[in-house]
Amino acid sequence: MSPYNKPKKTNPTSKTTHEETTHYYPGDDGKGQKAMGKKLGCKDWTDAAAQAKFTDDDAAKAIKEGFKDADGKTLMKPAEGLSDDDVKALVAYVRAFKQ
Repeated sequence: MSPYNKPKKTNPTSKTTHEETTHYYPGDDGKGQKAMGKKLGCKDWTDAAAQAKFTDDDAAKAIKEGFKDADGKTLMKPAEGLSDDDVKALVAYVRAFKQ
């Protein structure tokens, strides 16, 4: 199982959920400058204009179902083992990167 699909063991905070599931893309600071984020063209989530391009529902869908580019190449696999509340908290956590 890949590290970003690692199931949760307890009731983590949204920060912990981010660290265990999706932080490999935008990084802990949300700027998308980690190796995987750069490779996949991750947006800078601290940029209000970048965040304005997607809704909370879009973000939740990407977390639950994964995300593909226009050619169908998987850019982000679905995060497994998250409840709807976990996903909602994770979206809020990503939104908090916005400056």
